[in-house]
Amino acid sequence: MIARLPGVWLGYDDSGRGTPLLLLHGFPHDRSVWGPVRGALAGRARCIAPDLRGFGESTTHGPFSMDQYADDLVALLDRLQLATVVVAGVSMGGYVAMALWRRHPGRMRALVLCNTRAEADDLEGRRKRDDLVTVARREGARAIATRLLPGMVGRSTRERRPEVVQQLQAVMARQPVAGIAGALVAMRDRPDSRDTLGTISVPTLVLAGEEDVLTPVADAERMAQALPPAAGARLEIVAEAGHMPCLERPSATTHALADFIASLDRPPSP
Repeated sequence: MIARLPGVWLGYDDSGRGTPLLLLHGFPHDRSVWGPVRGALAGRARCIAPDLRGFGESTTHGPFSMDQYADDLVALLDRLQLATVVVAGVSMGGYVAMALWRRHPGRMRALVLCNTRAEADDLEGRRKRDDLVTVARREGARAIATRLLPGMVGRSTRERRPEVVQQLQAVMARQPVAGIAGALVAMRDRPDSRDTLGTISVPTLVLAGEEDVLTPVADAERMAQALPPAAGARLEIVAEAGHMPCLERPSATTHALADFIASLDRPPSP
């Protein structure tokens, strides 16, 4: 489906019944990476999986920033007449989720931060983003996919599930160069979100892949520890998964999300 919104068109999937769950993809991906989880959650949640601006079937023009991505999503929620949602963001989607909390906290019922980090890029990280912008513009999306693929999946996936590796490579290779370059600049310039963590007052689940080398388990542990008591932070480590548990271990990821969503309706323990 395509939502024709003021200033932006967003491709999205909307399926299932139950608690509204907004699933945000990472870089340089599209909404298809949440497909296995979205299908498995169909009887427990209404899953809305959009393509962020610049990716998949969405608008390829800017402006590109974490705040802009967040505002685009609120426009989509307004179109779908959803007042509040559970927001789950993987990798760059986690950056967008934190921007959504800063700008529109009233739209968030709960939060899932998956394989992401709160820190802004350091100088070396910013330089690497700029280098990738050059690669994208000179050599295209396939070159970006080739460079990024080794860090995207864990050792177990590379050894046992080559079809997942191929699927993710194909997803990255088909993304628009304009969206890739725009997202790289948006990530390079994103604010540090460590202070944001301290303001979160909705239930929050932090997910991490045991074998993730891009955002290691230590990053997830720091985020969980930085969340205030109001967030009731939960930390889940997905075994034998790297940076993309939603593709590498969809059953385990689905179980973690389903249990978290179910907990939102449980009465608090005495």
